[in-house]
Amino acid sequence: MTGASDSKPRTRIQQKNSETILEAALDVFSTYGFRGATLDQIAEVAGLSKPNLLYYFPSKEAMHQALLTRLLATWLDPLRDLDPKGDPLDEILGYVKRKVELSRDFPRESRLFANEILQGAPRMRDAIEGELKTLVDEKAKVLQGWMDQGRIARLPPVHLVFSIWALTQHYADFDAQTRAVLGAGHDPFAEAGDYLDTLFRKLLAP
Repeated sequence: MTGASDSKPRTRIQQKNSETILEAALDVFSTYGFRGATLDQIAEVAGLSKPNLLYYFPSKEAMHQALLTRLLATWLDPLRDLDPKGDPLDEILGYVKRKVELSRDFPRESRLFANEILQGAPRMRDAIEGELKTLVDEKAKVLQGWMDQGRIARLPPVHLVFSIWALTQHYADFDAQTRAVLGAGHDPFAEAGDYLDTLFRKLLAP
């Protein structure tokens, strides 16, 4: 059967259906994880038949991989934007702010990534050990340079990046807990932004 995976350009309807399937897959994977998700669940959420799903994506693995590939690019863009020529504090706090915004705007993607990592990153190991590690190593050198110049406090640069990831993505991955503890009338992401800005300003003061 000739499917949408062929090299010829997709029609507008094919592109729309492909996006609908990935949106449904994102809902299901972020809720149940890769192992708990089924093609039947994805088809139901997408409002399409299972054969229709398999026309666009040959397997559950293919859908998951497509989502992870897209996610990694989105997740790494703010770190790529860290400018070695900029003001160190402004650059780092800007990165923290963008990571909070990503957690607010893309909570399903954050949980998808967390689920993959908790399973040992079987479908992302090459990307993590390759593209992600290379980028972190590159930016760690930038951070180390600023520390050596006395422009920010001396800290282990890679662990500083880990801390930013943990403190920002928490608000997406543990959204239900955060909202339950804060109670009604609180905006977790607005409060997180203010708190993390203060925290990292004090942490990074030379």
